[in-house]
Amino acid sequence: MPEARPPLPPFTEETARQKVRAAEDAWNTRDPDRVVLAYSEDTRWRNRAEFPVGREEVRRFLQRKWARELDYRLIKELWTFGGARIAVRFAYEWHDDSAQWFRSYGNENWEFDANGLMVRRYASINDLPIAPADRKYHWPLGRRPDDHPGLSELGL
Repeated sequence: MPEARPPLPPFTEETARQKVRAAEDAWNTRDPDRVVLAYSEDTRWRNRAEFPVGREEVRRFLQRKWARELDYRLIKELWTFGGARIAVRFAYEWHDDSAQWFRSYGNENWEFDANGLMVRRYASINDLPIAPADRKYHWPLGRRPDDHPGLSELGL
């Protein structure tokens, strides 16, 4: 029997916001083994020019991502929802191995199965080089503190 990942569709505004925050929290762990548990075994992604299919390809994708995107910190915000679908916008900050900082902006469209596992994730992302002084995310690595501003409050 497939595992369940509440909240389950159909989503209300409250449960969609809970799902978005749970995804943000998981991604901020930068732990591919934990993150992939939110996706179905046969999940299908589009992330920039990569198209991983299934948890194992997603796991390898995330391992490469976080080996390259250092000191990664992410904020997601609910854009809209309906039925088993959620759309989010996000921005994350990271630096490469030469200490160049970036803010990556994007949108994601998600679709979930009846057990609350994500079966489709379509992401569009753009990277903006930023100076260290322009960083807005300064919390310790891991979960964004509840009192830290979100994207709208930060003017992003």
